[in-house]
Formats: sequence, structure tokens, C-alpha cells
Amino acid sequence: MTVRLHWFLPTGGDGRTLVDRHAYGPNDARKGAGVRAPDIAYLAQIAKAAEQLGFEAVLTPTGTWCEDAWLTTAALAQHTERLKFLVAFRPGLLSPTLAAQMAATYQRVTRGRLLLNVVTGGDSAEQRRFGDHLDHDQRYERTDEFLSVVRGVWRGEPYDFDGAHYWVEGGLTALPPDPVPQLFFGGSSAAAGPVAARHADVYLTWGEPPAQVQRKIDWIRSLAEREGRTVRFGIRLHTISRDTSAEAWATADRLLDDLDAGTIAAAQAALGRSESVGQRRMLELHGGSRDRLEIHPNLWAGVGLVRGGAGTALVGSHAEVADRIEEYHALGVEHFVLSGYPHLEEAYWFGEGVIPELSARGLLDRTAAPVAGGGAPLLVSGGR
Repeated sequence: MTVRLHWFLPTGGDGRTLVDRHAYGPNDARKGAGVRAPDIAYLAQIAKAAEQLGFEAVLTPTGTWCEDAWLTTAALAQHTERLKFLVAFRPGLLSPTLAAQMAATYQRVTRGRLLLNVVTGGDSAEQRRFGDHLDHDQRYERTDEFLSVVRGVWRGEPYDFDGAHYWVEGGLTALPPDPVPQLFFGGSSAAAGPVAARHADVYLTWGEPPAQVQRKIDWIRSLAEREGRTVRFGIRLHTISRDTSAEAWATADRLLDDLDAGTIAAAQAALGRSESVGQRRMLELHGGSRDRLEIHPNLWAGVGLVRGGAGTALVGSHAEVADRIEEYHALGVEHFVLSGYPHLEEAYWFGEGVIPELSARGLLDRTAAPVAGGGAPLLVSGGR
């Protein structure tokens, strides 16, 4: 099992600060110095850098505060040749039959470069903005049905489904994807686990300390075994990698210096209202305090003071960051979905510093040629 690396597209804007500008910052924050709009020209720079540096794919978020992932990545596919796109969307806002058709078309247009990030949703207020009024557990029940329909429709022959949330008669994609995409899934709640066990090829977690990640792996693995299935694993992390450890931690400290108490309090209040168990676990790592943010060697919880979703970063020298990736890999983690602020510069810091370290340790498959027409995975996770 080799390490598979992915990067992130900041379709809500980018910059040299951790502040989630649209959600928690002041209304005019996006006009501030150093804030980069998520236009195609800038995002194409990140996508091209990721492709050239050896990342397999780039994740896109979904929600109120970012550009539509389908349209943005379809445009970016024209600027790249091999890079895959993890396109995020939410069950309940789109027919599963239409989603299956869109995914099959995207696969053909991009020659197999689509991954789908199906976001169940952990914030009812955010879901209601899109007209979705189901509660947390009902959303996971719907996701279970949604994924059943998508897979059924991909068979290429009329498919019927009669569930609590979907009633489909004769659903199909006339030209199904070939091969059928793999399925990735994320979720830390009791409602999420069985859905992952039934549907996931890869279970994706946010970057908790290794001991907690190990418990999650054991949990999902045992649920999958009861279903007669096996599941692989991935993790979502930020990175601050530099030539020396001191340089990396100085960068982390600078990011904290940009945060005032009011911004942190507003972010923590908003994030605390989330129904997501994974979000709750991220908040528990730091408790809203700047103290003791290194929660495991080279694992820093400072990002989660103001950012929803993935809230931890690997911080250190290139060798130290590679050490932590190797530590997670030893637990069984295969996919690493990474990001950093700003995303263009941090892609190069990681790509030119950590990737050679991982390669020298034999953790990367540097001989695999890009595949032009096949099974890009379907990614199901929290989306950022």
C-alpha cells in the first residue's frame, strides 16, 4: 500500500490568513490585503502546480461560502491533463439519477478524472439555506438511499428503488461510467458508521491524533466486516512544511498572530452550533484556546480555531512532516488530502520538500503512469 496524495482548491478564496473570511470574518474581509479571489486564473495556477508536483487530485468544498464545484472544476479540467477533481455536492439537493448521469458525463469528458465528494451535511442552518429540512440522522439515512440509487443507476439498465426518501422507477444512465467509480465516505457519528460500512471503498477522517484515528479505523473496519466488506482509509489535513522545524513553527505562530479574540470567539460560536460529530471532535482538540495547540508531535490544532471542517495541520521540517505521514500510513491510512495557506505556495513547499522525502522512503509509487479513462473514485466526506 503506497501513499496517495491529494491537494485542495480554495474555491471560497485564499490568502495568508486562517480566517474563514466569508463565514466568520467581517463582510469586507475579502477586500483586504492579500486576499485572493477564487477566479479561474488563480485556481488554475493551483491545479497546474498540484499536477506538476505529483498530486493525484484536488478536493473542492461545497456550501454557501464557495463557488459551485461542478462548474469550477469543469473549467479547470481544460487547464490540466492528468489531475483528478474531487467534486463536492450534497444528497437531497440533487436527484441521485441526475447525479449519476452528471458523474458519468464528467468522467467521459475528462477521460476518467472525476471524484465525487458527497457531503451529507452536519449543520442544519446551512442545509436550510438550500431548502433541506431533514435532521442529522435523517440526512445519513437519505445518503444511504442516495448512494444505493446512484450505484443502481450506473448499471446501465432500468433500476427501481422504493425507499423513505427516494422513489425511482426505471432510473438509468444510458452510458454508465466504465469502470464504476470507487466510493469514499466520511462521518464520525453513529449514524454515519453503518452507511460507510455498506457503501465505502475508502473511509475519510479529519486529522485527529493517531490514537483516535486508529480507533476510528478499527470501528469502521469492524462494521464493514459485519457487512462482508473491506474498507480502505484516508485522512484530511493541512500542512506547514519548511526546510527547518523552526521556520515551520514560526509560520504557524504568524498565522495565530493574525487572529484576534473576537474573530476566534465568533468562529467558535458558529462551529459549536454544528450537528457534526466530526466537527465537535475537532473543537475538542483545542477547546477554543490558543494554549497547547500541538496535540501530538507536529500535529497542530490552530487551524480549527477559526476554520470549519479539517482543523489540524502537520507542522515541521520536511522530514518531520514525512514522519507523521508515515505514522498515519502505518495505521492503514492510504489517501492524504492536504492543503495550506496560501494554497499555491504551500503546494510547492510540500511538493518540493515532503514528496521527495516520501519517495526516498519508498512510500510513493513514482512509476505509475497516469490512467486516461478509468475509475476515478467517488469521494464521500465532509467536504473541506
